[in-house]
Order: sequence, then C-alpha cells, then structure tokens
Amino acid sequence: MIKNLAVVGLGKVGALVALLLNKSFHVHGFDAQVPTTPFSFPCSLIDLNDEAANLKQFKNYDAVVSCLPFKYNIVIARLAHQLGIHYFDLTEDIKTSKAISSMAKTSKGIMAPQCGLAPGYIAIVGFDLIKKFTRLRDVELRVGALPRYPNGLLGYSFNWSPAGVINEYIEDAEVIASGQRKYVSSLMGVETINIEGREYEAFYTSGGLGTLCKTLEGKVDTLNYKTIRYPGHARLMRFLITELILKDKRETLEEILTLAKPPVNEDLVHVYAAVEGWQEDKLFREEFFHTYLPQTIDGVRYRAISWTTAASVCSVIELVHQGKVPAKGYLKQEDINLNHFLATSYGQYYQNQII
Repeated sequence: MIKNLAVVGLGKVGALVALLLNKSFHVHGFDAQVPTTPFSFPCSLIDLNDEAANLKQFKNYDAVVSCLPFKYNIVIARLAHQLGIHYFDLTEDIKTSKAISSMAKTSKGIMAPQCGLAPGYIAIVGFDLIKKFTRLRDVELRVGALPRYPNGLLGYSFNWSPAGVINEYIEDAEVIASGQRKYVSSLMGVETINIEGREYEAFYTSGGLGTLCKTLEGKVDTLNYKTIRYPGHARLMRFLITELILKDKRETLEEILTLAKPPVNEDLVHVYAAVEGWQEDKLFREEFFHTYLPQTIDGVRYRAISWTTAASVCSVIELVHQGKVPAKGYLKQEDINLNHFLATSYGQYYQNQII
C-alpha cells in the first residue's frame, strides 16, 4: 500500500510525474532549486550531498521516485534502501541498474529502476508479444523520440535529458546475437526503417533492453534494441563522440548539443516491437507499432516524450499499490502485464492514442 510519495527532480518529466501521482497519492516534490512555477503539491529543497538530512526528510514516505539525471539515481536508491521504502526511477544506465539490483537482494520495498519509455514501456510491450510464442527466434525492439518537423543535419531536438542521450550513445549496448549474450558498440548496427512512407535509421544504443537479455538468455537467437532517428544522425554523432574524442568530455558535448538543438513542442514517439518464432508448429511474426503525439492533460499540452515517460512510471507505481506486481525485491519491466499496465488510471493516456 502506497499513500505518501516523494518525487525528486522537478524538471519537465519530474514535474508531470508529481502532478499525475498527486491525483491518487499524497505527493511532496523535491528539487535542488526553488520551482519557478507554483505546483498543486508541496515542494522542498534537497541537497543530495546531505545524507543525514535526506534520511530524515524521506522517513515518512512509502515510496520515492527519482526523476533526476542518471548519475544521481544511485544516491536516492541508497536512501530508499536504507529506509526500507519503495524506489522507482527512469534510468537507462546499465551500471546504475546493476547496483540497484544488488540492493534489491536485501530491500524491504520494491526496487524498480528503468520505469520510463525505453527501458520500461517497450519491454512491457515486447514481452506481451513474446508470451504468444512457444519458441522464439528473433526479438527486435525499436523506439524513437523525435522532433515532428526535423531541421539541420542531426534532425534532432533535445526534449529529453541531453546527459541521458549522450550516455546511451557512449556506453556499450547489450544484445543477444547467435544465441550469445554480448556487448556491442552504440551508434553501430545502422539499419533503414520505413514508417508510413518516411525513411528513418535505427542503431544500437545502451540500456534500452533493461533486463531482457538476462531473462531471455538461452531462449532466443537474436535480441536487440535500437533507437530510431532521422537518416544521418548516427554518422554525425560518431564523428562528434569518436573522431573529436568528445566521449571523454561529456559536459562539453552536452553543452554544445544543448545550445545547438533546443527543445521543441511538436514531437512524436515511435514505438515498435517485433517477435519471430513458433506458435505451436507454425513459424510466425507478431508486431506492435504506434506513434504517440503530444497530449493535453489538465488543460496543459505536454510533449509526447514527457507524457509517455511520466505515464509509464506512474502506471508501475499504481500496480505496486494495487498489489498487481511484487512489493519487494527487484522489479523487471517484462514481469508487468501490458493489459494491467494500460488499465491503470495512468495507462489511460496511452489508451487515448491507441486506436
């Protein structure tokens, strides 16, 4: 049972997470800066370096949601573990998730990282398809959060955390190839995708599979996740990261890209999953595809990347509250039932755009 929730990090996505959760729970927001706009829930300042003060602040909450950049999630996860409360985040960072997995072995509450779009929703969708097969061959998961009207050679706008995107591009991606679990370089494996007459490219990026490689090891020949972008994006990012050696200067790279590619309001999110295998004795391919667009919530229009991410983590929290998923240990996204997910009060936002 969850009643009181702390949401840490009140940026674009974090503020929406808190707003949505406040419809069903008692929410308190925390951020390093004083909010510039008033919220319908109380807010307090937080100093991530003051562990004693944070333990005192969070002790009266049943759960904490970290909407901070990936490198700070481990701080909040440790606080939740010490206090024995539920923990949720949106991280795509593999190292952070592995550290949280270790904590979960002795946790009193649920430890649930990777509750966003990818990893997160894409694993739930993909595993819903997987359950239709008696034997698997290939699993392909693809997600693209993009400007609806791209400009420039990169064809991209940083509506999502620049630090998170850069981390996905630099860290290696885990896959299963020819039945073997391994790591491959991100920004490689470029393929062409045609979506409703428009050409895109897709390539490996880190973290999108969450725990699926571990779950499906020995059960599938091919499993991979790729990010969808407009053509030419991967080549230009490889130039910046590899040839200009900016992989060693992440803050500089983040500053350059943030200045050059500001956020836009008109965005879209492509979600595609395909599974091949045998249903009894017949070889078959099942697919899921949908494009999500901006949506108005409580009179405010939110970008597609913002509401899809926020609604995903909020749905998981509601399922924990309802007892539909375990309330202790490590929560793998693929263990979440898609129908249960969509039936939550937050899953309605996905349902609104699924025809």
